[in-house]
Amino acid sequence: MTERTSPLLTDLYQFTMLQAYFDQGMADTAVFEFFVRKLPSSRNFLMAAGLEQVLDFLEDLHFTPQELDWLANCGRLHRRFVDSLHELRFTGDIQAMPEGTIFFTDEPILRVVAPLPQAQLVETRLINLLQFQTLVASKAARIRLAAPDSLLVDFGLRRAHGAEAGLLSARASYLAGFNGSSTVLAGMKWGIPLFGTMAHSYIQAHEQETDAFEHFARSHPLASTMLIDTYDTEAAARNLVPLAHKLAREGINIQAVRLDSGDLAEHARQVRGILDQAGLTEITIFASGNLDEYKLAELVAAGAPIDGFGVGTRMNTSADRPYLDCAYKLQEYAGVARRKRSEGKTTWPGRKQVYRSLGDDDLMAGDFLTTADAVQSGQPLLVPVMRQGRRLAKSPALGAIRDHARAELARLALPLRALTPATSPYCVTVAEPLRLLAAEVDRRT
Repeated sequence: MTERTSPLLTDLYQFTMLQAYFDQGMADTAVFEFFVRKLPSSRNFLMAAGLEQVLDFLEDLHFTPQELDWLANCGRLHRRFVDSLHELRFTGDIQAMPEGTIFFTDEPILRVVAPLPQAQLVETRLINLLQFQTLVASKAARIRLAAPDSLLVDFGLRRAHGAEAGLLSARASYLAGFNGSSTVLAGMKWGIPLFGTMAHSYIQAHEQETDAFEHFARSHPLASTMLIDTYDTEAAARNLVPLAHKLAREGINIQAVRLDSGDLAEHARQVRGILDQAGLTEITIFASGNLDEYKLAELVAAGAPIDGFGVGTRMNTSADRPYLDCAYKLQEYAGVARRKRSEGKTTWPGRKQVYRSLGDDDLMAGDFLTTADAVQSGQPLLVPVMRQGRRLAKSPALGAIRDHARAELARLALPLRALTPATSPYCVTVAEPLRLLAAEVDRRT
């Protein structure tokens, strides 16, 4: 959101570690990377998102006097350490995959190179921002693949897990391919196209359903969508016909009708027939109500005459897979590569780069995960975006990010675009230089 994020929005252990680092004088350069250990079983790919908010947070990182006073009196930290935080700013470098980039297991999408205390302090918020928007963008991308020709609108604010989640969901879904959102603040903040109809309460507030339709159409003569399932969907469609003709003679055109309950495919067929028979072929049908990529795929496969969908709760909460097994881990400290070897959570050490190869058909053919200094064919995916705590360039417009995401999805092979797990997962090869580095670190430790 637009407000400053306090550095106190973190886990306590960040401060307990920072104080121990301070006491020991440990402030050499550290390298951390954010990655996903394993794709969820139902996902063939993920889409990177959240970088802009990460860079905003890092550029604005500082403590207020009130925050420092609270830390000094919380009973967990000593005064000399707290006083040292007064001048703390982020002065590090960031390399990252551009937002909208497709990525896979173990591939870092962001690297932080900074003095150890700085790189450690920002861990929680960076995970928080990257995990959530990546989660929603990946879900939204699947929804777009399920209904490639349909109008898709984010409807999820009201059941999102808090205000920030609702707002960032509008952003993440739009960059992943949605056409817009119902969240007004997202329109002001990022220029995301806004869509909105009416609630059942609007219909119920009128004595007659047709009065509600007429009043709304006259209030919004250029763009009106009528919610027709409050009482009887087909009856409402039939009652709408004479009203639509009457309004059309006055230059007022009803744009669409919305279905929000029941058997959407069957209701859509019945309504489409009623409207077409009356010559109202230009009125489109929009549907909502507990939708996700699986339901949309069923409706598309059934040939339901639905032109657009409002998708909310199941996207904004990524209901089938509500979190990612992601991590932000130390890869190097004081010039020495480091590696975690915990059972089931072993990491690849050092600074890494991801190189992507494309086939003759321009589809993604395979990735190589290797050391950052290795020579490898393919396109390097991590690029510099921040140096010494400042952006290297103005962040790309959301529309440009959206174009990049669209191009990325187009480069996925058909099995990876499917909603079911691919028989052969995408190939990510750990290159020899990285394997040799891991062996060297293991011998040393």
